Amino acid sequence: MKYTVGKIGKTIVAKIENNDDLLSSLAEVVKKERIKAGIIFLLGAIKKGEMVCGPVKEQLPPLPFWRRFPGPSEMVGIGTVFCEKGKPKIHLHSALGRGKKTFVGCLRTNIGVFLIAEAIIIELKGVKAERKFDKKSGLTLLDL
Repeated sequence: MKYTVGKIGKTIVAKIENNDDLLSSLAEVVKKERIKAGIIFLLGAIKKGEMVCGPVKEQLPPLPFWRRFPGPSEMVGIGTVFCEKGKPKIHLHSALGRGKKTFVGCLRTNIGVFLIAEAIIIELKGVKAERKFDKKSGLTLLDL
């Protein structure tokens, strides 16, 4: 295990509105506010889309297991922000639910908001962490 210690910086509250793209909206705020490291808390609802719900099987590099979720769906999520090659990158996991169906996984592309999504972004100052490409996994992972 490795770890680094920092302090809490500014806190941002964002309202992401109906039809906005969730990930690009979050990326816009993070970039505008110059967040290099942080935590994102989310709740709200999203429209139809896809998410990665784990690897197809236990292998490296992993082959993502994509699942289409029925929309609109309730959402709760948590994510991190760390820089990759000097630019902030968001890694966001969420639980989505509609009726008796629930999905948990990583949101990656084209996730449209339904009605509203509320985001709290907490900046982490002085944290020595970044995302770097890992040859073994084939993924960009957190490096301390």
